[in-house]
Amino acid sequence: MSASRTLFSCSALALLLAGCAVGPDHRPAQPQAPADWSAWHGGSAALLGAERKAAPTAAASGDWKAFGDPLLDQLQARALAANHDLQTAALHFAQSRVQRTAAAAQQAPQLNASASVNRQRQSESGAATRMIDALGSSVANRDQLIRTLSEPYNLYQAGFDASWEIDLWGRVRRSIEAADADAGASAALLQQAQLSVQAEVARSYFELRGAQRELRVANADIAAAAESLELVQARADGGLVTDLDPTRQRTQLAELKARIPMLLQQEAQAMNQITLLTGAAPGALNAELAPASDGAGNPLEALQAPPLPELALGLPGDVVRRRPDIAAAEAQLHAATARIGVAVADLYPRVTLGAGFGYESAGSERFGEWGSRQWHVGPSISLPIFDNDRRRSTVNLRELQQQEAAVAFQQAVLKAWHEIDSALSAYAAERQRHAELAERERSSRDALTLAHARYANGLTDFGVELDARRALLQARRDQVQSTSRMAVGMVAVYKALGGGIPAAPGTPGLKVLVKLALPSPVPIVSTPQWVTSRMKGSSLSPCTTASLCIRISVGPEPIIGMRRHSALGRWNARLSQSPGRFCVPRSIEPSLRISPGQAMPMKGARRMCLRSQ
Repeated sequence: MSASRTLFSCSALALLLAGCAVGPDHRPAQPQAPADWSAWHGGSAALLGAERKAAPTAAASGDWKAFGDPLLDQLQARALAANHDLQTAALHFAQSRVQRTAAAAQQAPQLNASASVNRQRQSESGAATRMIDALGSSVANRDQLIRTLSEPYNLYQAGFDASWEIDLWGRVRRSIEAADADAGASAALLQQAQLSVQAEVARSYFELRGAQRELRVANADIAAAAESLELVQARADGGLVTDLDPTRQRTQLAELKARIPMLLQQEAQAMNQITLLTGAAPGALNAELAPASDGAGNPLEALQAPPLPELALGLPGDVVRRRPDIAAAEAQLHAATARIGVAVADLYPRVTLGAGFGYESAGSERFGEWGSRQWHVGPSISLPIFDNDRRRSTVNLRELQQQEAAVAFQQAVLKAWHEIDSALSAYAAERQRHAELAERERSSRDALTLAHARYANGLTDFGVELDARRALLQARRDQVQSTSRMAVGMVAVYKALGGGIPAAPGTPGLKVLVKLALPSPVPIVSTPQWVTSRMKGSSLSPCTTASLCIRISVGPEPIIGMRRHSALGRWNARLSQSPGRFCVPRSIEPSLRISPGQAMPMKGARRMCLRSQ
């Protein structure tokens, strides 16, 4: 009875202590945003959007649809399904889940069954003989007894053993905690690999379309230069100009043709990169990636600039947490912290409850009888004594590894802020540059028109027209390249933000509004949805002054949003009861947003009025 009470008391005490867990507890990190986040981008409202308002996180797999390109969406899906780097990352994640399952199995009792049949013989001069000799003369027939004990015999054994380690100090729980964190880190790294592959697919795709746009523009320039050469040659044949003019024109034509091989090489390189990312052989996607054409064989997609979504970043503190690499770094810090507890628990005794039951018999005829049974039950304790230095060193090692993981997390956060800042700054600068390049192209085109007219009338030599043509060609080339850089810059922003750019507040998802000719979003006039169909049929009528007036006879006070353009000064907005009126300078081509995702360009006159029907 006393033995049973002692066993019960020890078991109860062990279960009570099993709620303890040594080692430090992990506390989720709170990465802080820079003190002056908006100042990094010059306070650009077009980029920061609803920076101070919380916004939900968008999934990385769906954000690329905001570009509105079905072929890009298909390429993204193929890359996610067939990219070998992603398959490797997925296998690493699967391994981490298996390791977590193995760690969790330590909490369950261990049960082992065994059975054996052995033919064995004892030594005539072994322990049994020594015991017989110790008894001396009291043992009759000593020699006969020794011979009997040393005769071979069969030993039948069968049974099971069960053991359960009582997790007094939380060693097993800390091991499971570390395995969970490792699995979380592997999941985040898999997501990071998916994001990187998607970003590379998008970047290569936009570079491909950029090369195709440059090819289309270059071929058009070659055709125009060849036509100009014919005209100049005709004038030279007629004696109106010297042979120098057609010679200079041939030189320019040769320069234009020399660009074609380089552009074709860029196109082929981008195609090969896309096929590699999607797990396809070289040339497998050439037909799909070729620019689409209309019925007359004119390329369409190669001339279309990629639409770019608006940006609304949300709370600055949430921007970094969307990045998978930050989640992976935090999970690795969590795992390193949990492993300290595992090492500390190894300093203390391990208590195991064990039990066993089975049968043992020297003959098969009695094997399985109740009298052949054997059993044992009770706790066991294992206490480290002579390897304490090794265990202490392991604790110190785990603490240093945890500090290393903490520094790595801080570096990952700092690197993330730098990448976000660089991506947003580069994108904002390229948008502003693109607007200036558009104005440069218009001015260069006007200059070429004037130079050609003066040359045709004999007022200037051909060199003036040739210089004007070269300026226009360079302006067109720079604008096409800027368009591609804007798209690639937006991809960099997506990647820097962890693949998730929430929708602007009040809009259903990411809708395209940015026109590539503008450095910032155009004025927005929000109207009730039931007015949209009537607004589509609104009439445009020329006005007299150099401003754009928008009249909307809806509601007592229409909602009007505006942006500020540094080159135009502050736009003026004025609300009236009915109709609403909003005027801006007519220095650049604006767009009126009449419904989410739709834009109506205002062209053709210095001033236009939009009146609802």
